[in-house]
Amino acid sequence: MSMKKETPSDQQLHLAALQGNVEQLKVTLDSGRVHVDCKDKEGTTPLILAAANNNLDCVRELLEQGADPNARRLTGTCALFFASQGGFLDVVKLLLEYSANVDLSSFDGGTPLFVACQCNHQDVVAELLARGADIHAQMIDGATALFITAQNGHAELLKYLLSKGADHKMKRKDMASPLWIAAQMGHTAVVRELLVAGADVDAVREDGATPLFKACHKGHLDTITELLKHKPNVGVLKNGETVLHAAALFGHLKAVRLLLQSGIKADVKNAEDQTAADLAEEAGFDYIASYIKNFTHEREAKKVPKPANEADE
Repeated sequence: MSMKKETPSDQQLHLAALQGNVEQLKVTLDSGRVHVDCKDKEGTTPLILAAANNNLDCVRELLEQGADPNARRLTGTCALFFASQGGFLDVVKLLLEYSANVDLSSFDGGTPLFVACQCNHQDVVAELLARGADIHAQMIDGATALFITAQNGHAELLKYLLSKGADHKMKRKDMASPLWIAAQMGHTAVVRELLVAGADVDAVREDGATPLFKACHKGHLDTITELLKHKPNVGVLKNGETVLHAAALFGHLKAVRLLLQSGIKADVKNAEDQTAADLAEEAGFDYIASYIKNFTHEREAKKVPKPANEADE
């Protein structure tokens, strides 16, 4: 039967798979007027629809009648991809029993493991890994399953992946590390787990931004506190800006206060000869500029020894 053009029978089979109507699905298949792997305009097969909607009985019937477990949509996504994304463990197991490719990826490189991690389905992750899924597979941008787990803040799953050998040193093509993305997103528990695992607190993205810089940029106070425990470099970007510049420019007073109390220098100037206070003032955060200046004056005053006659009073 042709698989290139949808017929009424094709549509009926797709609807039965979508709705989980296994009896209608059997009747349609038994009619002999439809191919078990007929596709719609997006390349979706009945098996993909059934798997994506957790219709286990329809998935089983389609597989028993010869459906291709590795058929792909125009995006490259397959039945196992959608079952993993949905967290449908029984469907995942059944597809794998019928020789679904555990690492069959979408055309952007996303594997079933990747989307299971993205959606925090640890039972599915465990099953995929037990069936040989590549824990180090990368998307076309270089992101790994560990990276996307860190990005989404799934601390327990991240800890599990690390225990299974996931490499926290693997980076995206822009050199962003799992720690970097977790810091940017403010996922403090993830940041903590990665640092305990030995992640480089100063691993920079290609633009020179550190995890601490991004946490300051976003104003994630708890994350900043966690990073500061590991003595990060408060260093300078290519444009001369420090983490204090980042916090001040975007109006994060509590972050500014924490950084100053941690000993960050306030007089460092960027490539345009501006201090953090200058940037804050320019951005309309006068109260932050005043705070930085007052803090600096008070700190400097404490360094100046009192005259002998004043000390005796």
